[in-house]
Amino acid sequence: PVVPVTGNAVERTDSRSTWAQFLSWLECVCVVTFDLELGQAIELVYPHDAKLTEKEKTSICYLSFPDSYSGCLGDTQFSFRFRQSIGRISPDFGEDAYDRDAPVTLQRDLGHFYGYVYFRQVKDVSVKRGYFQKSLVLVSRLPYVHLFHTLLQIIAPEYFEKLEPCLEAVCNEIDQWPSPVPGLTLNLPVMGTVLQVGTTPQSKHRCPLGCHLLPAPTLLPTIHELDLFKCFQSALIHLQVLWELTLLGEPLVVMAPSPTMSSEIVLALVSSIAPLKYCSDYRPYFTIHDSEFREYTTRTQAPPNVILGVTNPFFIKTFQSWPHIVRLGDPRMAGDLPKQVKVKKLAKLKTLDTKPGIYTAYKTFLQKDKVLIKRLLKGIQRKRPSEVQSAILRRHLLELTQSFIIPLERYMASLMPLQRSVTPWKTPPQIRPFSQEEFMATLEHAGPHLTSMLKGDWMGLYRRFFRSPNFDGWYRLRRREMTQKLESLHLEAVCDADLVGWTKDKSEVEVVDLVLKLREKLVRKTGQLSVREGAVDQLEGCVQTIAAALPEDLQNVLHRHRP
Repeated sequence: PVVPVTGNAVERTDSRSTWAQFLSWLECVCVVTFDLELGQAIELVYPHDAKLTEKEKTSICYLSFPDSYSGCLGDTQFSFRFRQSIGRISPDFGEDAYDRDAPVTLQRDLGHFYGYVYFRQVKDVSVKRGYFQKSLVLVSRLPYVHLFHTLLQIIAPEYFEKLEPCLEAVCNEIDQWPSPVPGLTLNLPVMGTVLQVGTTPQSKHRCPLGCHLLPAPTLLPTIHELDLFKCFQSALIHLQVLWELTLLGEPLVVMAPSPTMSSEIVLALVSSIAPLKYCSDYRPYFTIHDSEFREYTTRTQAPPNVILGVTNPFFIKTFQSWPHIVRLGDPRMAGDLPKQVKVKKLAKLKTLDTKPGIYTAYKTFLQKDKVLIKRLLKGIQRKRPSEVQSAILRRHLLELTQSFIIPLERYMASLMPLQRSVTPWKTPPQIRPFSQEEFMATLEHAGPHLTSMLKGDWMGLYRRFFRSPNFDGWYRLRRREMTQKLESLHLEAVCDADLVGWTKDKSEVEVVDLVLKLREKLVRKTGQLSVREGAVDQLEGCVQTIAAALPEDLQNVLHRHRP
């Protein structure tokens, strides 16, 4: 594939480091066009010195256009996700308050980029092929699907009319935005509009200079949530199957008629297990040109634990060996209700005209929630607004996931050593290892039945979950948080200890060793650990006092070994 920049990149004499605010939201903005000689090509990248590798540019090129089978005329919006190049240094956001405070499902993705696409294909007699084809793409590490697609609806139509100057102005506006802060409502001005975004209604407001002069803000109730009801409307009676397959990180292919539908459904599946983070790879829109195509479609090994969204019907043959395939068509009505797909045997998945359905041999561990399904179907008949239906659906999925995860959280907390066992004179005590059998024994008295009405084999679901990437990711995260908590407690205990008194009857070698260890602890740990205000300053002063009492030759040794 050829990925030249066919137009002139917008110039800005400032170095990339001056784009700090822009970079807290976006990596770059790309314009992808169809060139008769080159095929899909990047026409423009902004900022002009955005550090994309050739492989990343190729991915953006191919993923920014619907494939020819989708037949997308007019304006189309969809999302994709691609792996950053090997060897690329992940950005250092420093002591990033955002990732520290954001829910795990909204943290920056340091291994992948998201692409948010606004594609336009319209008849144009002035073009040789007879069609104008172009995509405006926002590339970011943030999973803010709703915010970025709303932003594209504002800027893309204007860009297609006015081109470069418009894009330059928009990027300069974004560079004036405050950084994203969890729990804070932000006013984000763009092209004469103000988008008001936040995670809590009671949040304080932060507004860039001059935005109070603009019109009343457009309130975005969410930055990342999708219309779940719209996504799942043709599979409402099989929600339990989809939730369990996602929870267990099973290999899953979603075949849809358009990249809009494929990307929305893949992202809806990933969000269905929130607040648990989906820890495997997922591709909202995946094509044969994807850099991981061979890796993910090889038949020499078991299918990988990924969710792929595809639109090319020839993928049916490629993915015949996969255990779970969701084939969807355009939503159709059966009377006044959406026509529901059926669960079918994999053996029936053979031809290109395969009918919509969930092709799997998987049997759910838990029974479906018939009350929920009845409530949603009744809502359709009563013409209940989609956002209300989505809220009902989201609450159900949240409560189901929380019912599943709370016993694990409770057991994990019991593995933490008692605070009184943390002393300044010993290394922090160890967290007890996770025992699956010990955890299972807690379920009789403290299991999910306390918070969920769903019947079924919860223990079987946990045993299967223990073998999944999602358990591994959850456990690693919790253990890291607990280790940091222990180290914080230990650091506070050291800060409160009478270190000067302890040194009085110790040899000079022991005192030097203590100073070196404390300095190393201060340098390495204080950036990551949460300790009470003033404790670290107190400890640093104490270390200086101890060091100053040593003979001059030993002070020189300490100076040479300063970390």
